[in-house]
Amino acid sequence: MGMKDQFQDKSEQWQQQAKQKAQEGREQAQRGRQGQGQGPDRERDRDRMRDEEAERLQREEQERLDPDYEM
Repeated sequence: MGMKDQFQDKSEQWQQQAKQKAQEGREQAQRGRQGQGQGPDRERDRDRMRDEEAERLQREEQERLDPDYEM
């Protein structure tokens, strides 16, 4: 077996290992989503919190700038 064959075999082993790990990760993620049962609600809450945070930052910025324009 030449060096080229050894490298090719090693490459194929690494590719197979990467595929297995990716599959395990997908299965684990799927189990995690099923276990939560609150997936869509949690996402909606996270979106709502993000929106509220953006609004709060906008209000603070506006309040900070408003006194500059009052005379």
